[in-house]
Amino acid sequence: MFLFDAHLDLAMNAMEWNRDLRQPLKSIRQREADWTDKPDRGRGVLSFSEMRSGQIGLCVATQIARYVKPESHLSGWHSPEQAWAQTQGQLAWYRAMESQGHLIQIKNTQQLNSHVALWEKAILQDQVDDSLPIGYILSLEGADSMVDISYLEKSYSQGLRALSLGHYGPGTYAPGTGAVGGLSPRGKDLLKEMDRLGMVLDLTHLSDQAFWEALDIFQGQVWASHCNCRTLVPHQRQLSDEQIRIICDRGGVIGLVFDAWMMHPGWKRGETTPKSAKLKLNRIVDHADHICQTTGSSSCVGIGSDLDGGYGTEQCPQDIESIADLQNLEKLMESKGYSTKDIIGFFSKNFLNVLEKAWS
Repeated sequence: MFLFDAHLDLAMNAMEWNRDLRQPLKSIRQREADWTDKPDRGRGVLSFSEMRSGQIGLCVATQIARYVKPESHLSGWHSPEQAWAQTQGQLAWYRAMESQGHLIQIKNTQQLNSHVALWEKAILQDQVDDSLPIGYILSLEGADSMVDISYLEKSYSQGLRALSLGHYGPGTYAPGTGAVGGLSPRGKDLLKEMDRLGMVLDLTHLSDQAFWEALDIFQGQVWASHCNCRTLVPHQRQLSDEQIRIICDRGGVIGLVFDAWMMHPGWKRGETTPKSAKLKLNRIVDHADHICQTTGSSSCVGIGSDLDGGYGTEQCPQDIESIADLQNLEKLMESKGYSTKDIIGFFSKNFLNVLEKAWS
C-alpha cells in the first residue's frame, strides 16, 4: 500500500551520519559496523531501496541545523549563519539525488497528484523499482537556521513548504522540547510570513505555551509531523489530549513516531531495550487508537516515523529491521477493526488532504 512518511531526516543521515542512502541497507550497516561515534552505528533501517520496498513513495524530508547559544549544552552550530550554511549543504545533497533520479521534489498540487498517481500505478502493476523516484516535500525542523525573516522567502523559493519553529531547548523563534515559555517576537512575525506564503506549520517539539500561542496567530494548515500521545507516554515532547483535539479541529494530522522512548512509558536510554520492553509495532497502533478515540475520527492520524532520526534498531520496535516493515501496520490495523478507508487514510490520504488544502 502506498505510504507517505511525514518525517524523515534523509539529508541529516547523508551529511552528518555520512550514509550513502543509494547503497543497500546491508552495505550501509557493514561500512559503519566498527564505528563507535554514535549508538546507532551499524543499526540503521533506512535506504532508498528499503523505502521503495516498503512502498514509501512520498515523504516529508527535513533540513535540520540547530543554532545553540554559548550557555547551551546542546550540540549544534555556534551561529545562525553556520546553521544556515549547513541546511544549504543538505539542500545540495537533495538536488544531487534529484539529478540522479532517486528523489523528486514536490512543491504544488499538480506535482503531488501526478506523483501519487505514478506510484499507485506502479504498485498496482508490481513495477516499483530503482527507476521510480521517491517524492519529498521539504521541511525545516527548527527555525533557528533562519538568520532573519527574509530567509524564509529564500527558502520557499528553494521549495521549503513546511516548518517547525523549535527543536530542543530554547530557540530564537520558540522554545522546544525540554524548554518553557512562549514565542519570541521574531517567532510571531515568522508565523505571519508563513501564513502569507501558504506554508504548513509543524507543531512538533514546541513548548506547551508556544504551541497554543502559535495556533492563536497562525491561520493556515497545521500538522504534528512526528508525535505520540502524552496520556500513554507522559512527557512534554508528546501531545496532550487537548492538543490532539485542537490539531484535529484545525484539520491537521498527527504523524506517529517510532522512537522507542516515545512509544514505551518509562524508557531509560542506555538501559531499556526493545526486547526488555517487549516493544513491537502493535504499540504504535495503541497510540493511533487513542487519537481516534480522543477525536472521534480516524482522519487525524498518520505516520511520521522519524526512522534513523538519530537512532536505529537499538531504539525502535523489535519487529522493525527495515523501514519497509512499516507495511506490516496494515494487517495490525485490520486486526483491530480498522476499515480499508481508515488504513488508506493512516498510510497516506490524511496527510495528502492537508497538503491539498494548503496548496489550493
